[in-house]
Amino acid sequence: MSETVTYKIDPAHSNAGFKIRHLMVANVRGEFPGLNGTIVFDHANPANSTVEADIDVKSLTTRDEQRDAHLKSADFFDVEKYPTMHFVSRKVAANGGGELKVAGDLTIHGVTRPVTLDVDGPTPEVKDPWGNVKAGITATTKINRKEFGLTWNVALETGGVLVGEDVQIQIEAELARQ
Repeated sequence: MSETVTYKIDPAHSNAGFKIRHLMVANVRGEFPGLNGTIVFDHANPANSTVEADIDVKSLTTRDEQRDAHLKSADFFDVEKYPTMHFVSRKVAANGGGELKVAGDLTIHGVTRPVTLDVDGPTPEVKDPWGNVKAGITATTKINRKEFGLTWNVALETGGVLVGEDVQIQIEAELARQ
């Protein structure tokens, strides 16, 4: 395929998930189902591709209402002041085997930092039963939450902290060809 294609992220079939250490012993997982954005992909020359995406921070869920409320509070994401996360690509490079490295700027909690996403895809396109053309991607990265101003924590009596610093991020996105 040697054409540039514009895709919209289908929020009903996409999410951004994360995991982070809790009490230094276990991982807590959560997700932001409110993911949307646009990907312009040049199959012949991925370097000409662009990505722009937003995550609705208010959509955060960890399956625990009390924890979700705390994460949405001013101690962490402060969703009243910073309701969205934003990513915009600066560079897209083929990494072989249908994988890409997408470098860009991620804004969380009003702080913008460079990140690189390891992207598997886009997958070959398929046509859904209603005639829409779809593809998919999986993207992963790791960030340090403190670099984005998410610094709340509690020291543990036995050493260590309540919440880890490193956050593993995984994005699963179904893309609708425009």
